[in-house]
Amino acid sequence: MIEPLLLTTARVTTFIDAVLLTGASGFFFSREQRLFLVTSRHVLLDDATGHHPNRIEIELHTDAENLTQQVQLSAPLYREGQRLWRQGQDAGGDIDVAVLELDRAALPEAPAIRSFTPAHLQRALDAVEVGDSLLIVGFPLGFHDTLHHLPVARQAVIASSFGLRFQGQGYFLTDGRTHRGTSGAPVVMRGAQTRDDLNWTLLGVHSARIDMGGRDLQQDESLGLNCAWYADILLTLTDDPEDPGAASEAGAEAPPEEA
Repeated sequence: MIEPLLLTTARVTTFIDAVLLTGASGFFFSREQRLFLVTSRHVLLDDATGHHPNRIEIELHTDAENLTQQVQLSAPLYREGQRLWRQGQDAGGDIDVAVLELDRAALPEAPAIRSFTPAHLQRALDAVEVGDSLLIVGFPLGFHDTLHHLPVARQAVIASSFGLRFQGQGYFLTDGRTHRGTSGAPVVMRGAQTRDDLNWTLLGVHSARIDMGGRDLQQDESLGLNCAWYADILLTLTDDPEDPGAASEAGAEAPPEEA
């Protein structure tokens, strides 16, 4: 049996019409009868780099017994000029998390996917400590099992106080090796107390690498630190299906380097 965790995460490709732009990661989150794709907001829109896709494609498995079978689901990002995804915002700016509700009628029959739910979110902040082991599941530089269309998992640890928002913003730090293409990946810890076999706690959404602007490229290695936005923002972003433009308070824009 394939580990359920690997079926929570999908490869996300962005396009302008038929023109390929970038690759990233995303994961499924379900609430009641609704299904969402979660990724980094900058995957769907990044004014700083001129990144303005109008649709994405998501790779979906169609047969749990034969993982070589998959389809590409195309999902628009705009309708009549209005964006279809939801993102959060506070006084510090945009939060680097976005959710896009998926039309279940557009999915293949009985898709082989798994999704996180509100039951997988961490409730007690003091139960998670600095140094705790994590996995970041995604598609670094687009690398993955191209035969079975599965992501890979990178090990990381919590690198800042989990209950204390780093620099007052809505994310915590992880220490782990990440690359471009990992943006939007779930950050998970073993041991969710759930009613199914997806026994992982969803702690955050991987966003970006953090580095020192004045680092000597010849003498100093990269910090190897990353920011992950707290996953509890998903409760707000998936709360009201009628308003994709709704905002919430959770943190400020992620720092510098896309991952």
